[in-house]
Amino acid sequence: MNVLAPHSFSLALFHPQIAPNVGNIARTCVASGTPLHLIRPLGFVLDDKQLRRSAMDYWPRLRLTVHDDADAFFKVIDVGRCWFFDSDAKHSLFDVRFSAGDVLCMGSETRGIDPAVLLRHADRTVAIPQAPGERCINLATSSGIALYHALNQMPD
Repeated sequence: MNVLAPHSFSLALFHPQIAPNVGNIARTCVASGTPLHLIRPLGFVLDDKQLRRSAMDYWPRLRLTVHDDADAFFKVIDVGRCWFFDSDAKHSLFDVRFSAGDVLCMGSETRGIDPAVLLRHADRTVAIPQAPGERCINLATSSGIALYHALNQMPD
């Protein structure tokens, strides 16, 4: 069995709306040894049955931090370590060189990350390449793609 080496990446979800997406992301975080940050408001309550069902028995092992809002998140996270994902970003995920300690930030399923945040951090805003004319990739899938791409860049 292949085992991941310990790492210091984190994943952050700004205002996620769909409990099963977050449950699936939580499973990915546990399986990859990655802390998860949830930034309120959320589109569900944390004891939502759909969240628990999709996270299955992984939820108790999740290293979870919930922040009241983006300001609270940015008070405890070095924004210079954040990478903001947006389907309209000019920079490709494949061109980014991730470093230990980086935080991969995803937006809500319906609105993405606040455009003001993206504008302030345009040099750290990236897109996952996709076929022309397509809107976006599911949040749980995008989170897994980004996280494992970053992990793949870490030295052995």
